[in-house]
Amino acid sequence: MKIWMSLDMEGVAGIVDWAQCRPGSESYALGCELLQAEVNAAIEGAIAAGATEIVLNDSHSSMANLDPRLIAGDAKYLSGRHKPMYMMQGLDSSFDAIFFVGYHGSISGQPSTMSHTYNPEVFSGVRLNGEYVGESGINALVAHHYGVPIAFVSGDEVTWNETAPFAPGGVNVVTKQSITRASALNLHPNESRRLIRQGAEAAVNRVRAGEVGLPQISGEVNLDLELQTADMADVATWARGASRTGDRSVRISGQNYLEVFQSFVAVTYITRQAGGR
Repeated sequence: MKIWMSLDMEGVAGIVDWAQCRPGSESYALGCELLQAEVNAAIEGAIAAGATEIVLNDSHSSMANLDPRLIAGDAKYLSGRHKPMYMMQGLDSSFDAIFFVGYHGSISGQPSTMSHTYNPEVFSGVRLNGEYVGESGINALVAHHYGVPIAFVSGDEVTWNETAPFAPGGVNVVTKQSITRASALNLHPNESRRLIRQGAEAAVNRVRAGEVGLPQISGEVNLDLELQTADMADVATWARGASRTGDRSVRISGQNYLEVFQSFVAVTYITRQAGGR
């Protein structure tokens, strides 16, 4: 049983401020410690249910937020920036299940602590076939392409509400109840880790029993990107398959979900300059 995990940080219990998520700030070390503990809990739960191989893809910020020496279960660790597949780097059809750990809500949805969709300086919303989605919904394109179900998701309640259509039969752990984009009622880290360990074990068991389905996506998809400025929309059209649909909007369409995602990643990278990053 092979498990692939994408780990973010904003959905971790106890993290409610950007300073906790940004390298170089005084609070960053605590953020990394809280993240590492939740990731290790997910690893331990998956192993308890029989997982034999685990690959972690660090998907937050500089994508080097864990201490490799402290990773549980001898899991492999994909780290570092400028990955071609970004948050979905390393996934292929050899895996049995996907875990999203520490995920968060979208920029366009209900209040969710530190919500954003890839880059908040560029994207004000992303719609998949007309419905607003967060990072989990965009990433589900890759999950569907490789035929690997999303079996486990941790984060606030908004995160699960947005991910549920793409994870039928999956297990979720709510680590915090968001109040606003800057506040939340967090579980105690010990309780969050206990529930994540328990949920990860249950998720592997559900996959083994055939109870977790693929993301509910079919046919040609339209990924509509709403950008902050017209300049950003213009730059976005430099990516393959991206066409202007309005002053500040761009569409990527196709039946090959992997290619649609790859074009989105290209837009994400090339618009960083237009966004000041």
